[in-house]
This record gives sequence, C-alpha cells and structure tokens, in this order.
Amino acid sequence: MSDETPIGLAEAEELLASASFLDCRSLWHSSNYVYLARLCGPAGEPFAAIYKPLAGESPLWDFPEGLYRREVAAYRFSRALGWDFVPPTVVRDGPEGIGSLQLFVSHDPQTHFFVQRDDPELVPQLQRMAVFDFVANNADRKGGHCLLDPKGRIWGIDHGLCFHPQYKLRSVIWDWAGDPIPDEWLAELAAASDALTAGGATAESLAELLSPMEIECLVTRANTLLATRRFPAPQGQQRHYPWPLV
Repeated sequence: MSDETPIGLAEAEELLASASFLDCRSLWHSSNYVYLARLCGPAGEPFAAIYKPLAGESPLWDFPEGLYRREVAAYRFSRALGWDFVPPTVVRDGPEGIGSLQLFVSHDPQTHFFVQRDDPELVPQLQRMAVFDFVANNADRKGGHCLLDPKGRIWGIDHGLCFHPQYKLRSVIWDWAGDPIPDEWLAELAAASDALTAGGATAESLAELLSPMEIECLVTRANTLLATRRFPAPQGQQRHYPWPLV
C-alpha cells in the first residue's frame, strides 16, 4: 500500500483479514519465523504485511506459546487508549497456519529510537510509548522497534513479549523516567482501565487473546501510573534493557 493512499485503521483491519496471500519471504534475522508477506486486496492493489505464524515460534520458558496473540492484543490495547501507534494487526490463517498479520510500515531502519529521541518534535510520541510499554509490560522495546514513517509518525512493533503477569519491562526508553506524565494521557489511560474493569467491547476484545490474570495485572499497572503520575523508572535488580539495543 503506497504512502499516497491513506487508509483508516478499521479499513486496514478488514483488508488484512480478507486479502489473499501472494507470497511470503522469510526474514532471516528474526529469532522466530517471521515473514514479509505480499498480499492483494479486493481492489487488486498489492500491499505488504508482517506475518508471524504460531508454527514458527521458538519455545520460551516464561511465555506460553501463542505470542502472535500478544501482537494483536497490543494493537487492540493501543486502540482502546486512542493512541493508535501499533500498526493494524489481526489474527489470520496464512500459508504457515494461524498467526498475526500486521500492516507493514515503510520506514528507514537507520532512523531508530536513538536517532528519533534527538528530535524534540518526536519526543512526545516516544514518551507516550514509554507509558504504554509499562502498562503492557513490554519485555522487548528495542530501538529498532520504533519505526518513523515518511510523514513523521512513530509506530511501535514487535509486541510478542507483552502482558506477562510478572514485571518484565525491558526497554531503551528511560530518558524521561520520573518526569510528570501529561494529564491528557493519564485521563486516556484511566478511561481504558475503567473500560477493562467494567466489561463490554474493550474487555471482550482483550479477553479473546489474554488470560484473566494478565488483564487484571494490566489494570493494576495502569493504576500504578495513575497513582504516581510519572514516567516509569527501572524497578528491582533485573536487566532493564533488551539485547541487542537496536
């Protein structure tokens, strides 16, 4: 899908769910089997997406199989917050079986977090991502997981290691630790937390992908930030940075 053809998130979800696979190319540098897929929508326009099948996941001692569900949960949670920085992602059956399918974002790999943070105009997007990562308990926010598109929008990718009940936050985004979080973001976080507690569409959408304990702990982490009202700082003695950093 070209940059000249804007598309809404809901429309992108529908397109990802219905498009036909044309081919898949393995991304060799990934620890799991990840594919750059080329698909074709009903209108006949080809577009690219990242396909992560369950069958290609490497077993982990601390996360159950089905990391693709967490990829989709991150997208749905970002939408619940109204922050919309995770590219549209759906559960999809593809050539290698069930998995996640995420719209590919055109970007320059050399313009990662460690470059972006030096641009004051981009800082608010990165700060908000830091809030999200604490609440989602992201164990793998590398610098290369912050994609800057041609229009100056930062997208967060690779959320397979999120939502664990135990604290596992590993991130490169610690630059603003301890600073006050803007009131507007806290209000949006409170609204999303209340929606998860009250049930309804938001809670149901995440309950399809996460366990009740994982959702309960997500709400607890949100309430922690609502109480402190400050950007998260490293906790405990564990490793706070992912490896590699980019």
